[in-house]
Amino acid sequence: MQKLTLDKTDLAACRHLLRGGSKSFFAASLLLPPRIKNAATALYAFCREADDLIDLGDDPKEAVLLLTARLDAAYAGTPAQNPIDRAFAAVVRDKKIPKTLPAALIEGLAWDSEGRRYQTFESLLDYAARVAGAVGVMMALVMGVRDRENLARAADLGVAMQLTNIARDVGEDARAGRLFLPLDWFAEAGMDPEAFLKNPIFSKQLASMVKKLLDEAEVLYARAESGIANLPVDCRTGIAAARRIYAAIGHDVAAQNFDSINRRARVNTGKKLQLALRAAGDAAWLTAGNLQPALPANLFLLEGAAEDSLAPDPRAFIKLLNLFERLERAQRHDLAEASRTLA
Repeated sequence: MQKLTLDKTDLAACRHLLRGGSKSFFAASLLLPPRIKNAATALYAFCREADDLIDLGDDPKEAVLLLTARLDAAYAGTPAQNPIDRAFAAVVRDKKIPKTLPAALIEGLAWDSEGRRYQTFESLLDYAARVAGAVGVMMALVMGVRDRENLARAADLGVAMQLTNIARDVGEDARAGRLFLPLDWFAEAGMDPEAFLKNPIFSKQLASMVKKLLDEAEVLYARAESGIANLPVDCRTGIAAARRIYAAIGHDVAAQNFDSINRRARVNTGKKLQLALRAAGDAAWLTAGNLQPALPANLFLLEGAAEDSLAPDPRAFIKLLNLFERLERAQRHDLAEASRTLA
């Protein structure tokens, strides 16, 4: 087993990755205290690389296999010899982050590669819990938060951010053949999702769906406030800044009449700075609110956070086999479609 420490050179590689591909996180991370910032950077860099490997790679099944092997190696204390994995392995051991959490993230990213669609809003939350709620819980653990109530609020914040991202990227995703808005919402609006994917144009019906998604995100941003209030004092400004910056993306979408087809919402550097300054004020007045039940989609994350991070979980092997089976079916379907097109 290697001696796992956060090496300065490895951390520099993590920062370089995030500076180029995760600007909102990078901006908010600058407000985290040094004792947290390095660990958060290493953690998020691994999450970012996992996303890129599955999303941008040629073979999603192979990417899942590779990521699973890298995750196993990191938790065994023998990470792959690259700066991202070495830094990640040091953090998960030092902060006692259960393996079930990054494994949930990888599962959600694999759902992306399958082109999975979501019939209901609840099933969309299942996806958001994996790709973002899990990251929220891991970040809270890095900060030393381990009680169930505040981990639930961290998961709320992660899911809220993901819903904002989905609302912002409706047009971009549709042009790439991806659809995340619940199919039930299309049915209620009298829209055919397949027709929309073939010709993604803005409409009042689509605006109503984007608004509904952002309204749900706002509820979760509000729920997250009590969790931020219970963070260590020196961590509150950074997380409050992340909350404000991501919420501002949704506000920009709303300001354009919820049109995320013809324009991609952005928060410029000056606005991010302004929001970060406001977040410093937030840290002073935020108070813990009434206890709220955890989202059902996030419950398995909270259970995972209570597990021994190094304990093997036989359920993970079964889930991985099921995942590979779904990926194979998706690939066979793609090949069949290509054959029909060429015939």
